[in-house]
Amino acid sequence: MGIEPVDLRELKAKAANLYEAVIVSGQEARRINEENKNEFNNLISTFAPNSDDDFDERDNQEQEKISLEFEKREKPHIVALKKMINEKIDYRFKSKED
Repeated sequence: MGIEPVDLRELKAKAANLYEAVIVSGQEARRINEENKNEFNNLISTFAPNSDDDFDERDNQEQEKISLEFEKREKPHIVALKKMINEKIDYRFKSKED
């Protein structure tokens, strides 16, 4: 993966200020990362560990394949920044009454 620059002017245009855009996209990145982590753990947990010390090469290959698939995905912060730029993130600030 190469370096992908982000146009800060474009990001700032989608929010009141740059700080707000960074905070919103950061929270979205955390949410995406948590979803990815849960999905990964669910997929890996389908492979029940053997009680023996035997090494099952087939299971290991499948686990490795799943791990590589998750490594190839776009990183959560990149996905969140793209969502912010494309206005696909809905956010609001808490009011004083909340």
